[in-house]
Amino acid sequence: MTDQAATAEQTIREEDFIPVLREEVNGGGKPLLWERSGKLIPYPVAIARMEKTVHNIRCENAEERIWLLEHPSLFTAGTSAKEADLFNPRSYPTYPAGRGGQWTYHGPGQRVAYLMLDLQRQHGPVPARDLRAYVCFLEGWLIATLARFNVKGERRDGRVGVWVIDPHTGIEAKIAALGVRVTRWVSWHGISLNVDPDLSAFEGIVPCGISDYGVTSLRHLGIDADMAAVDTILREEWCRLISNEPISCLL
Repeated sequence: MTDQAATAEQTIREEDFIPVLREEVNGGGKPLLWERSGKLIPYPVAIARMEKTVHNIRCENAEERIWLLEHPSLFTAGTSAKEADLFNPRSYPTYPAGRGGQWTYHGPGQRVAYLMLDLQRQHGPVPARDLRAYVCFLEGWLIATLARFNVKGERRDGRVGVWVIDPHTGIEAKIAALGVRVTRWVSWHGISLNVDPDLSAFEGIVPCGISDYGVTSLRHLGIDADMAAVDTILREEWCRLISNEPISCLL
């Protein structure tokens, strides 16, 4: 753990990580813990806690979990991030993420889900040790969640994430991002879904290194959804997909 992460960890109590549900529906009978944080989580805190959880899953057979949270406004750099793609006129904090991908914005109004799963075993339609299938499943999970809000999310060949076409403008934009890291076949990091963030904050970077398309949100598309409703649908669609659905993906 870095000194920065250790210091930040002191600013949050364990009771701020609220257990939402333990359930057996995780594609193999092993309980899955869902957690939700009700306050903004500093990024170093999230990294430190994920590192600890990943270690415990691999070394102590701890529960797998999906952690739902929001961050304060910040930028994170994936392993392929370019300095030229960071503008940062508002001087938001920046952090190396260690995940794949490039620059990403996180902030209030964006639902982040960090998934700490033992990928050495099968999860529903996701075979053991199949990272491409896992990423495909995460995209499908986001697309199924958006469909519950009558929003058509789509994959794009060569572009990781989920994209929508604004019905009012016909403009294509990104509504959800993915960033995955795997340590000894335990996953961490995960997905982010734009519910109602400040979309102008994305102007501080070239999101995911793609300059030809913008970003959007449920709110921008006219969907009035609070975070609790989004969380409920994320959980319901996870359980449905992990139990019933074969993988269908453009790879």
